[in-house]
Amino acid sequence: MIGDPGPAALATDAIEILSVPLWAWQVAFTVAGVIALALLARTIWNSTTRTLRWWALGNIVVNAGIAVTGATVRVTSSGLGCSEWPKCTEDSFVPIATDHSAINAAIEFGNRQLTFLVMAVGLIVLVACLRMRPRRRDLTRMAAIIPVGVLGQGVVGGITVWSKLHPASVAAHFLLSTLVVILTVAFYVRCREPQGELRVTVAPAARHLATALVVLGFVLLVAGTVVTGNGPHGGDAEAPRWGFDMVLVARIHSALAWCTLIGAVAMAVLLARSEAPRTARTQSWLLIAVILGQGLIGYTQYLLGLPEGLVVLHVLGSALTWIAILRLYFATAERVAVSAPGTAPRDPAVPAAANLR
Repeated sequence: MIGDPGPAALATDAIEILSVPLWAWQVAFTVAGVIALALLARTIWNSTTRTLRWWALGNIVVNAGIAVTGATVRVTSSGLGCSEWPKCTEDSFVPIATDHSAINAAIEFGNRQLTFLVMAVGLIVLVACLRMRPRRRDLTRMAAIIPVGVLGQGVVGGITVWSKLHPASVAAHFLLSTLVVILTVAFYVRCREPQGELRVTVAPAARHLATALVVLGFVLLVAGTVVTGNGPHGGDAEAPRWGFDMVLVARIHSALAWCTLIGAVAMAVLLARSEAPRTARTQSWLLIAVILGQGLIGYTQYLLGLPEGLVVLHVLGSALTWIAILRLYFATAERVAVSAPGTAPRDPAVPAAANLR
């Protein structure tokens, strides 16, 4: 005789579409998505750098987007909707008889399913690079590392669940995404360039400032995770919090954002006064626009008490800001094809170990 499953199990099974549980629809959607991606990938079976560009752009979108969906998990208190990892519950890989409501379980399970789509895009790009003739080692190296980063995301996600959403593990989960995005943006840029020597196209001061903005941007993201780990949206009502002074950490985060904006404006001024490429000038103004928009969202959510929708929008803004910073940095140099080794001297301002760019 089957015992009473309890209210939690009944709540989990409550969401049905055409008499089919929601989790089954989520699995079907993921499988269909992977199959669709595989069918589309046939178009680049004989790939070139030109055919790779859209896939490279997609790589950026999915790796940045998974951080945004993760924020949705957090603000809806769905972080423990699947309380185990790699399983969802102790007895099942799908959300059956969980300790959370049906909607919480569905949101967390759905976010986990999206990882398969992110991995699929990464693997498709890797296969395309391996199929390319002549094969480019620089692209293949980056394409091989990106899926490893996605796997690492899954592992850190598991640690996050095991730690009951400790803010340190939640922060690491987000920051790993930002590191993977560096590779995806670098890969996209390299697809648009020949394999060759790196040549700085701006004044040394502008190149150094662009590099400093990358460092400052990452510190800004770290400070944002501290604010998040101190705020009300921990992913679960029982999730631990840092316990820092909220006003203090918010002001530090805000100060770093202002420093980033000042750096972006200084960069635009430097590029305007020199014969910098149009791409670099455009990227500097795009960065200013993104930071201003992100600042507007940030101050608004602070004044309104961190409403859930604005928190998710702010995470999206942080991803766009980070991508804009990286695009500006990569726009300050370009690779030039050389016919033979040594025909184009390496710029002394460029470190010999600068493998990404």
